[in-house]
Amino acid sequence: MQFAESYVAEDLVLRTARSLAEEVGIDAVTTGAGAALRLLAAAGNARAVVEIGTGTGVSGVWLLRGMRTDGVLTTIDVEVEHQRIARRIFAEAGFPAGRTRIIAGRALDVLPRLADGAYDLLFVDAEVTGVSACVDAALRLLRPGGVLAVNGALAGGRIGDPAARDPETVTLRETMKALRESEDWVPALLPVGDGLLAAIRC
Repeated sequence: MQFAESYVAEDLVLRTARSLAEEVGIDAVTTGAGAALRLLAAAGNARAVVEIGTGTGVSGVWLLRGMRTDGVLTTIDVEVEHQRIARRIFAEAGFPAGRTRIIAGRALDVLPRLADGAYDLLFVDAEVTGVSACVDAALRLLRPGGVLAVNGALAGGRIGDPAARDPETVTLRETMKALRESEDWVPALLPVGDGLLAAIRC
């Protein structure tokens, strides 16, 4: 697992963004999860991507590096200060301002304003309590063949422990079960970082 996490190295920009995330007290996606996001974006030739949870720009840089050169990342976060840091990180990574659309606000307030079927990939790195609603929104926002990715799907190892019945784990477990049983999705759970749940929109 450790080898997989370090297989793709992070450059100075990503290391800086990760250090800043630690300073402000947020958990950025791991290197392995970031590499998987870049892969998913590249495999889908993603041009329009939505990210829920800007943070300090770690996952955003990974996504942008996998997207088409004319692609636009729409990234949503309630923390304006974090987004200010992310904006600087995106610039340092060489992405012009037009490659990102940074929106301050709650995802559940912003998502209804986004166009139906207009997105190639939606990445969720948000509070577990809002994941189910974000997954519901993804069904509307993604084009057929679009990709949903949810960070933290293993819940620190609790997801596979039947004795773990805390509200967050139960919510995540139910969301994952619904995705697996839905005819609208083709899902897989990738064992990178704290688990990356990926699903293709049918």
